[in-house]
Amino acid sequence: VAFVICRSVEGLKTFIYLEELILDNNLLGNDLLLPRLPHLHTLTLNKNQISFQRNTCKILLDHLAEVVPSLQYLSLLGNIACPNELVCKEKDEDDYQRYRYFVLHKLTNLKFLDTRKVTRREREEALVRGAFMKVVKPK
Repeated sequence: VAFVICRSVEGLKTFIYLEELILDNNLLGNDLLLPRLPHLHTLTLNKNQISFQRNTCKILLDHLAEVVPSLQYLSLLGNIACPNELVCKEKDEDDYQRYRYFVLHKLTNLKFLDTRKVTRREREEALVRGAFMKVVKPK
């Protein structure tokens, strides 16, 4: 396990056998670029600055799918991209479920997203409708 407290993750490229990475509370945004970490199965990016602005979260999720192919556990709690009715009164459980479908559509190997196990029904729904489930704010 590596604990990093900074805005740059450049030094991680030497840890090719890394399996778990906690990057909580680091002001990281959608421009996060991880090196290829083929053995990484757990990644937490809680309380950073990841959002769904201008398709950049889609780019981040596509990047994660490419560089961490073994990823099974991901947590994005506390980011703008992760709707939470306890933090923002405009969000509800439906917003959170749409977010889950979108993330699962991009990261098909996930077994857990945030604190919840991925269900068979969610995986099926993500395959069918996940691409259309991005949660965005109207302008």
